[in-house]
Amino acid sequence: MISHICLGSRDLERSTRFYTAIAAPLDLVERQVEEDGGPPMLCWHVPGQHVPRLYIVTPYDDALATAGNGTMMALIAPTRQAVDDAHAAGLAAGGTDAGAPGPRAHYAADYYG
Repeated sequence: MISHICLGSRDLERSTRFYTAIAAPLDLVERQVEEDGGPPMLCWHVPGQHVPRLYIVTPYDDALATAGNGTMMALIAPTRQAVDDAHAAGLAAGGTDAGAPGPRAHYAADYYG
């Protein structure tokens, strides 16, 4: 169900210490993040599992990390049409738009969100 969760942080050094400390008791390992043109980030996951992942990320605009800046939860969808339908349903239910669904090649070649 959950693909990944992103939590914003403007202090990745401090975040590294904190999440490294709590990762071992939770059976999480740090995953190297490949440079993709986005902001600096850290990642942890369960060994041998592709998802879910926990990312700690510097907000794109380098402003404070808040509920809407640097924070994201991504759900796994069965199809691209399901992503489009969920987006439309969210807007119809009063949600706001931060960008239309579509390919996000900077995440992965087949990523659609």
